[in-house]
Amino acid sequence: MAWTTGVRSTSGAAQTPEPAIPQVLRWANDAEGGAPYIFHTPDNPNQLVGFEVELAQALCDRLGCTPKFVQYNWSNLIPGLRQGGNYDIIIAALERTPENLAQVAMSRPYFAFGQQLVARTHDTNIQSLSDLAGRRIGVLASTLSHRLVTQQGGLDVRVYDENVNYFRDLELGRIDAVLTDSPIATVQLRNRPNLRAAGPPFAPAYYAIAVPTSSPELLTRINEALGSLIQDGTLERIYRRYALWGPQQANLATWTAEVVSTTTSGAGTSAARPSPKPTLRYFSILMEAAVTTVWVSLTSMALAMTWGLGLALARCYGSRPVRWMAISYIEVFRGTPLLLQLYFIYFGLAQQWGWKLSAGAAAVLTLGLNYAANEAENFRAGLEAIPRGQTEAALALGLSPAMTLRRILLPQALRISLPGITNDLIALFKDSSIVSVIGLVELTKEFLIRSLDAGDYIGLGILTAAIYLAMAHAASLAARALERRLRT
Repeated sequence: MAWTTGVRSTSGAAQTPEPAIPQVLRWANDAEGGAPYIFHTPDNPNQLVGFEVELAQALCDRLGCTPKFVQYNWSNLIPGLRQGGNYDIIIAALERTPENLAQVAMSRPYFAFGQQLVARTHDTNIQSLSDLAGRRIGVLASTLSHRLVTQQGGLDVRVYDENVNYFRDLELGRIDAVLTDSPIATVQLRNRPNLRAAGPPFAPAYYAIAVPTSSPELLTRINEALGSLIQDGTLERIYRRYALWGPQQANLATWTAEVVSTTTSGAGTSAARPSPKPTLRYFSILMEAAVTTVWVSLTSMALAMTWGLGLALARCYGSRPVRWMAISYIEVFRGTPLLLQLYFIYFGLAQQWGWKLSAGAAAVLTLGLNYAANEAENFRAGLEAIPRGQTEAALALGLSPAMTLRRILLPQALRISLPGITNDLIALFKDSSIVSVIGLVELTKEFLIRSLDAGDYIGLGILTAAIYLAMAHAASLAARALERRLRT
């Protein structure tokens, strides 16, 4: 990458090189974050707007470089920056907290915010987190909101990957409240009259730009540019366009690291950085999440095998219309993405017909219906592998077609299909991680959350893989035992 070096000069003094900055400054964010941070306009789907998009442009104007947006998954922004090579900085509503400061360098704040509790308009009993004991609350993963509800304890926490779906679930009554950053709440409440702000914002904190710890000169230049944007009113003009300017933002001009580290629990200096946490302390937490993985997987597989057997029988022995219906079902569910099916069943059915399935029910139904298409083909292969002479002999001995199918064909078909079914069950344990998008915290999602908190991908990754391996091995042992029984 090409780099430029600015030069300061004063009359009668030697020229001093300014800190180097890249000619093209790659800044990372996740466009799924939505308004008011970064989003596409309805009139022009190819245009990105949002106050962080405008901030990146204004920042580069002051630095004398060209901004380049890099799309990256929000939960992996900091690991991607630490790995290097993907992008230069992060402008993505990252909180200036001790946890983040322990992993990356962070600029002076560019936005002040608080935590806002949101509830349904008619539910006037909710005014604070203490009113939610034992009730369901939605939060964005790996955020200050998530840490606050975890510390609160006694809450049924549902963790989401983006900023819109938990408001939809709140409107539908699937959860009782949402805790989120105040700018998100401000935007979402504008067009949701059935939701309200439950009490004033609390737990003040700041967003800051993340920079690699190996780039102190870049951090210095960014801090200078941010200070300039604050002092000359450019930042205020950007925020007013999105109706985000307020007394909190006015205090950005007088911000100092010393004040924040002593008065705000949400931010700190390098002296407050947490020490690494032992990996094994997360074992019990991961095992609790594994319970969710197990019950979702096993229940889904039971549904898949039951419905898949029905599809296989319909395809092998049904009338022509029934066979074509079974074939169409199998092709549709095998040929479309599982994630799309999950969104359709969880959000689409509720929006279109008012079928408000719980997250667990939607997860089991989606995985079960999807894997039923695979199990139907496994059972069909097993049925067609049995020599036709066995059917003819059974009918010749006076057995009815139903008795022949139940006593002669199905036991053999199950034994033949069992290896394929076992393979699908092991795959289902891993595919169950997709249910995290609707708020269920299963094993993979818990790993992602805790690895960000602990800054440990290797140790926690090995521990999580060991748990998955143990579940898969147990399924294999059970299948082998069943095979031996059927063989006898």
